[in-house]
Amino acid sequence: MNNLIIDIGNSRIKSALFKEDELVNESVYTDLPSALLAWNKLSFQNCLVSSVKWTEKDLKIQLPFKFIFLKKELKFPIGNGYGSPATLGLDRLAAAVGGWNVVGKGPVLVIDLGSCMTFDLVDENNIYRGGAISPGLLMRAKAMKNLTARLPMVDIQQKPSDFIGTDTITCMQIGIWYGIELEILGQIQKYEQKFPQIKVFVCGGDAQSFESLAKDHIFVVQNLVLHGLNCILNHNVE
Repeated sequence: MNNLIIDIGNSRIKSALFKEDELVNESVYTDLPSALLAWNKLSFQNCLVSSVKWTEKDLKIQLPFKFIFLKKELKFPIGNGYGSPATLGLDRLAAAVGGWNVVGKGPVLVIDLGSCMTFDLVDENNIYRGGAISPGLLMRAKAMKNLTARLPMVDIQQKPSDFIGTDTITCMQIGIWYGIELEILGQIQKYEQKFPQIKVFVCGGDAQSFESLAKDHIFVVQNLVLHGLNCILNHNVE
């Protein structure tokens, strides 16, 4: 059974074709017409759509095939113990499901590196508990530019080779990159103290930039959200 997973963001559309739990292919599009040309050539039985740009009603007009829309009313394979479930972004929950599904049980920590950096915990009882939200790479660079009188906007495309800045630009770049890296390592250390058997996943658009963090219990899986969405789809069509 083939599943089509569609994740519609503000500027990009990501999709993936799964055969059960196996990722067959993955694509990124800049607009819906281009994506539709590709999707119409695929053979799939079920589809799940996650969207921050269009509502379910909007997409029922635009998409020529049946789909399940990601919303809080769906069944999820893990429990939700978040204190304010109405405010929980479903992308965070999907990422947590993705990490939990890879391991098959908690405790699991998923760190998603996007516009914001999010930390999401599934505990040993397979309950989503929450975690933390922190500024991402670009947000940190923009904050220093916009909230100070003289600091410039810096290029953050590559991690600095040294950790000691020799001018204002390199000091800012090092502060951003190593600030995030050490925050990630510090957060992981705190979670390990409470959950010694925890498995950690790093995902999201900037995940590949931090592949050096990967070791025996820390895994870098950039498309983990797509795996989580596929798991949620399977849970709702079984």
